[in-house]
Amino acid sequence: MITDGRFVIAVPDLEKSANFYRDALGFEIVDMGDPGWRMFVRDGFRIMAGHCPNAIPPAELGDHSYFAYFVVDDADAELERVKAAAVEIIKPIRSEIWRMREFGIRTVDGHASCLASGSGPPSPGPASYPDAG
Repeated sequence: MITDGRFVIAVPDLEKSANFYRDALGFEIVDMGDPGWRMFVRDGFRIMAGHCPNAIPPAELGDHSYFAYFVVDDADAELERVKAAAVEIIKPIRSEIWRMREFGIRTVDGHASCLASGSGPPSPGPASYPDAG
């Protein structure tokens, strides 16, 4: 049985990333007692971020830069909130064939993620998979 889970990401600038997750995505920033780590918390979702200035930049990982699929109450409302915070949108919002309404973002540190909520009827035509490039 898996009783909990956390995402662990490497970021080139921990303070810049913490500010982004707090200000643009609504996360609380938790000090983990180590200057090289922060935890980003929103509701039951937790991301452990480690300061790794010499790691491969996430944006250079292509499809592998995707790390999270945030399921939210209202994807359209989240889209308006992140647009107001000038977050880079990498996939426009749409209702997918898997009955999720989703859009993709790129974080300030280069990671890609989708934010989604349950939706009604799927979009016609082929599935639109997020493009991390």
